Amino acid sequence: MPNNSHARSQFVTGLKIQARVLGALIMREMLIRYGRENIGFLWLALEPMILTGGVMFTWTLLDHGAHGLTIAGFVLSGYMPLTLWRHISGHAVSCLRQNLPLMYHRQIRLADALIARALLEIAGTTAALIVVYTIVRLAGFIPPYHDLGLLLAGWLYMSWFSFGVGLIFAAASERFEFVDKFISPFQYLTLPIGGMFFMVAWLPSGLQRLALYVPTVHCFELFRAGMFGDTVETFYDFGFITKVCLFTTVIGLFLVNQARNHIKFE
Repeated sequence: MPNNSHARSQFVTGLKIQARVLGALIMREMLIRYGRENIGFLWLALEPMILTGGVMFTWTLLDHGAHGLTIAGFVLSGYMPLTLWRHISGHAVSCLRQNLPLMYHRQIRLADALIARALLEIAGTTAALIVVYTIVRLAGFIPPYHDLGLLLAGWLYMSWFSFGVGLIFAAASERFEFVDKFISPFQYLTLPIGGMFFMVAWLPSGLQRLALYVPTVHCFELFRAGMFGDTVETFYDFGFITKVCLFTTVIGLFLVNQARNHIKFE
């Protein structure tokens, strides 16, 4: 019993230290990126809000169809998770070399810097989602969400998968210079198959099977299942997306650890 109590005490102490480390890294990231003046952190939420609103307005003017769904709801359920994917995975690049000087602190690891940056992106994009959803819901452009659990599952799985891929991008960018320039085109080229612009039920059966091999498709389907409920047919596999997220995270953490010896100061 005393050994168990001591182990629990050490575990709790370790968690508190880790929380302080991540908190300090998040504050440092905010100050470096946004400074102390102007709107600062608010821009992290305002940027996706402005872009999502612009896409909603444009699609409404062009009278795009969404297979019986409201334009605002379909755009919201597509563009906000897409923003999460792009920001978390894309902004991981160069994070390691920028934070390498902090590694002389015994409690800080390279992975902590990536976790802090991802948490900052998640916080800003989640705030934008809440504000945009509240505005369009009060304006009567979308119905209330049907299942908060599925909606959160889609959001969290997109965050997790984006973080895992971001780890791989971050490590690869330290080994190969072309990776920095490759990530943005990669994100744009994968847009047509990522799940933002379609639902699996709209595809022919052959393409449905292929689409479900794309991890982000499951995240979008989960999010839209929570948003629209039984009004749409959705396809997702918790087992598949969990395995993919675990795989990318484990591989990413391994590569980040290996990349330390290849990091060069700017």
